[in-house]
Amino acid sequence: MGSGIDDLSQAKRLVVKIGSALVSEANTFRSAWLEQLAADIAFLRSNGTQVILVSSGAIALGRAFLGKTPPKKLEEKQAAAALGQPVLMAALSNAFAPHDIVVAQALLTLDDTENRRRWLNARATLETLLDAGVLPVINENDTVATDEIRYGDNDRLAARVAGMIGADMLILLSDVDGLYTADPRTEDSARHISHLSEVTSDIERMAGGINQDAAIGSGGMTTKLAAAKIAYAAGCTTIITQGRETYPLRAIIDGARATRIVPPLSPDKARETWLRSHLNPKGTIILDSGAVTAVQRGASLLPVGVSDVIGQFERGSAVALKDPEGTLIGKGISAYSAADIAQLKGLHSDAAEAILGYRGRPAIVHRDDLVLDKV
Repeated sequence: MGSGIDDLSQAKRLVVKIGSALVSEANTFRSAWLEQLAADIAFLRSNGTQVILVSSGAIALGRAFLGKTPPKKLEEKQAAAALGQPVLMAALSNAFAPHDIVVAQALLTLDDTENRRRWLNARATLETLLDAGVLPVINENDTVATDEIRYGDNDRLAARVAGMIGADMLILLSDVDGLYTADPRTEDSARHISHLSEVTSDIERMAGGINQDAAIGSGGMTTKLAAAKIAYAAGCTTIITQGRETYPLRAIIDGARATRIVPPLSPDKARETWLRSHLNPKGTIILDSGAVTAVQRGASLLPVGVSDVIGQFERGSAVALKDPEGTLIGKGISAYSAADIAQLKGLHSDAAEAILGYRGRPAIVHRDDLVLDKV
């Protein structure tokens, strides 16, 4: 693949983030708008695009049950989230039902995307849902998250998810149609910025501060640019645009005003670059000659191709991959601990459950988590 894409119709895997102000109004969900969004997502899916929806709104929908407008204390927000999340999921299920699209709830915290083991688990779950034709709906797990670990906005969570699942586009539906040189609500001279190839400190200063006066939601243009930088590093294009448009996603295809932040690398190339520069091996896996050939041709490393394991490491650790002579051929992220690999080496993948007592991943190191050493 080449550089990042800037056309929604080209997206193969898409993350859409919708904020509280789009989902809810006067403590109830905006059913007509959700139905339009559902129609848009159904249209994209019919054209082969896999979609993940990141939705705020649980706290906004649940706070009415507590009589708090808005809840101030952390425990009040967590209680509101616990009350509002089922309401949100029911509304989304109803919106997508006419299109025969099943929705699945996935609640994540910051640690789920920073801890490598949880990252692997979350990614595997989302991949399974997408392969089954289900629409994953992600929200921050506000019921258990704390001020110290929570994102505080779903923009950055959406960007982390986009990087996790290798999305080539992230759409942040906002209350403004993109980035301006100044706040267009207060500055008549503010100019719209339609395209960016990077997010510099000068660009970030244009965003101003988070809109702390908003009645609902916690993000602003600052958090959207922070999300765009995360997505950018993962090779994922970000589009920031007005979410209150009728059929907001098709409006983008039809040329609605937006800010596009397009990275120079594709998700595949960005992942390879990250793996090559950030993995510090905690142990070594020795491959047999057949596995060396298979891996160098682009295959995953299976248990049957492992002849030995050196060192002590846990699932999610970085490992070095070496040939029978001890020459480094690459490195990657292990889906098993060293102790488990020692039991599985040389065996076929379907033997894992009987030996370990659980059904693990088919691959010891998946090809998406592997980078070959440059010869």
